[in-house]
Amino acid sequence: MTIISIKSRSLALLCLSQVAVLSLWFSASAVAPGLASEFALSGDKVALLSSSVQAGFVIGCLISAGFGLADRTDPRVLYAVCAVLGALANYAFIYSEPGSNLSIVLRLATGAVIAGVYPVGMKIAMSWARKDAGMLVGMLVGSLMIGSAAPHLIAFWGDVDWRAVLLATSWISAIGGLSVMLVAIGPNFAKSPKFKLGLAFESLTNKPIRLANFGYFGHMWEVYAMWAWIALFLGASFEFSGVENPQRWASLMTFFTIAAGAPGSMIGGMIADRIGRTLMTSVVLAMSGTCALIIGPLFGGPVFLVCLIAILWGATVSPDSAQFSTAVGELSKPENRGTMLTMQTAIGFSLALVSVQLMPHWIALVGWHWAFTPLVAGPVFGIVSMLKLRKLPQSQQLAGGKR
Repeated sequence: MTIISIKSRSLALLCLSQVAVLSLWFSASAVAPGLASEFALSGDKVALLSSSVQAGFVIGCLISAGFGLADRTDPRVLYAVCAVLGALANYAFIYSEPGSNLSIVLRLATGAVIAGVYPVGMKIAMSWARKDAGMLVGMLVGSLMIGSAAPHLIAFWGDVDWRAVLLATSWISAIGGLSVMLVAIGPNFAKSPKFKLGLAFESLTNKPIRLANFGYFGHMWEVYAMWAWIALFLGASFEFSGVENPQRWASLMTFFTIAAGAPGSMIGGMIADRIGRTLMTSVVLAMSGTCALIIGPLFGGPVFLVCLIAILWGATVSPDSAQFSTAVGELSKPENRGTMLTMQTAIGFSLALVSVQLMPHWIALVGWHWAFTPLVAGPVFGIVSMLKLRKLPQSQQLAGGKR
């Protein structure tokens, strides 16, 4: 088997594994309506079940980055162990009382161990990079888009027993996680020679890496708040426009909106490998920020136009994510790459938690017409950061010298 075929097989298997394992993250979102009706859960409790996974992920990333786990172990073993532990925590949720402290802890634990899967998967993908790092990481992030969109497709088709969903995702995650042991590590992989407690902070003290991270932070301020609230926005807009079964059709449109980021991530990666990461991310940030600015005033307007802008936003809000991660990987030493990516992810998801939680208060204050306006700050901050990075000599390390 040639090195090219080994690379292709390994990356395809890695992407499938990521979709399988990351189903743990979104399983709670998929079954939220069933849980709410069966156990009379309040909106706050339902939101807590979802946000606790994200909070756990941040905690897990900080622990992993602090100890350099992604750089000091065989990434496949770390990945597989974390996937199986996540599957067990997800399975145990079936036997807890949803909304109880135990159920929250189990969702927190699920998020924490996913920190050993998503950033680690990016490091494995980058070990195969050869003038195509942007496309490779874009493929992996595209897998996340599909997993993110899936719960909305489930909601469109109707009620599904929540226990069956959790049982299925637990098995899928365990099998998907173990399958990573069949993935080959690329020639660009390097282990960290020793543990350095302060290494994680290099993501903020090293100026080029810091600027690449700032671009990612601006992106994260926007993307998860958009994903979290676009379904409710579309449902309310469709209802105002007189659409029959507005929530059902909003679920389907939300699936297409978020899933549009999957091909966008791969195509964006190919473009970034050709024209440079700082230019590609700046253009995409400008496009997504424009969509965030104009979709609100279209509330209750022509359904076709609202759907068109929503899908365009979904297609442009995601592709830059992989390029920020790729940029950090290219600017980092190979033996420290896993820690740098994990730290980037931890801070980015922390910011996403803030913007997601602030959104309902802002919407209550100004209504849907200006609901997404605060998210524009993220793309603006990201563009400024990437243009500053482009001026640094270290930017020549990006995309084979294309910056």
